[in-house]
Amino acid sequence: MARIVVLGAGFAGLWAAIGAARKRDEIGAGSDIEIHLVDRNPYHNIRVRNYEADLSEVALPLAQLLDPIGITHGIGEVEAIDPARRQISLVTSGGDETLAYDRLVLALGSEVMRPDIPGLADHAFDVDTYAAALRLENHLAALGRSAPSPGRSTIAVVGAGFTGIEVAAEMPDRLGHAGITGSRRIILVDPNPAVGATIGAHARPVIETALASLDVETRLGVRVGSVEAAGIHLNSGEFIPAQTVIWCAGMRASRLAASFPGARDRLGRLLVDPFMRVADLPGVFAAGDVASSVVDGLHPTVMSCQFARPMGRFAGHNVVADLLGQPMLPLRIDWYVTVLDLGGWGALYTEGWDREVRSTGAAAKATKETINRKRIYPPLTGSKGDLFGAAAPTVQAPPPTYGAPRR
Repeated sequence: MARIVVLGAGFAGLWAAIGAARKRDEIGAGSDIEIHLVDRNPYHNIRVRNYEADLSEVALPLAQLLDPIGITHGIGEVEAIDPARRQISLVTSGGDETLAYDRLVLALGSEVMRPDIPGLADHAFDVDTYAAALRLENHLAALGRSAPSPGRSTIAVVGAGFTGIEVAAEMPDRLGHAGITGSRRIILVDPNPAVGATIGAHARPVIETALASLDVETRLGVRVGSVEAAGIHLNSGEFIPAQTVIWCAGMRASRLAASFPGARDRLGRLLVDPFMRVADLPGVFAAGDVASSVVDGLHPTVMSCQFARPMGRFAGHNVVADLLGQPMLPLRIDWYVTVLDLGGWGALYTEGWDREVRSTGAAAKATKETINRKRIYPPLTGSKGDLFGAAAPTVQAPPPTYGAPRR
């Protein structure tokens, strides 16, 4: 029996495994191909919701999604990959293990970059993983139960990109949810001269308006010098008393992408062709945040579930087709949107690579909630037909929009 191994159960890995099972079923090769998924956790994290106050529906058990369609799965930490021997070194609850493969789909995603800043590892929070999001949630709840003290009601969010803006904008509601009322401060820190420096000039005025309405302060053009339990030191000389510092300053592809020879981009992502194959590495596919593919003839994918999900579906389809010598399908995506949650103010919806504003406020919030609560979820019915239907190697239409832009 040939074995396909999928590493990672995020948006790309989950859909690569289900897509592979779909193709295997389509050609009637169930007894000839094993599909095995490995992740460090027994669940699929709806990662893009980790900034929200309610985390009750963001960790979906893998058994519920994979058992009905005959995908085996295991829990383990990937330590190394040897593409020459086609072997993976894992650390599991039972000790060190070696897993062989005939075909590999690398979908280990990305992780928040943590520079060597004094105190950062010991005192800062993040929302990079479900475990990290739970840690932050428990910390805020504990603060809500504690007596008033310096910095108790102050949140410093470092990084004013997509994640940092969403975290900061959600904080007024999260603090209220934790029982922290009265005078509160939310401060967004970034070394760039403007909030959302990479988001574009069209969107920035909307973001600034929303943050101002939410009383989110900014410290721009400054860097973090150190972090301590009582607050954060900036290189401007300012010390911000804050018992909660949340690090959202940039992402990088999994370190295991470096296991493979060949080109990588500035984020450490492997370059893949339209079939999700890693160049010059027979039998190796990659998808999601660990991979970069030009999907419209001009623009490479960005780190988002918008691209990870179709990349996974096509990788899954193609890895089975490649194993059996069948034609593969190229991935092409002709549209790009961003939908940025802005907390109680609403949201921002843009279209195109220039990020033209399409809708804002409550209208965009309705789109964001459709995405976060419905569109990006796998079917939870346990139905083989539903799962395979959702894993078809196709590209969804853009998400719905509601109403007109609010200026």
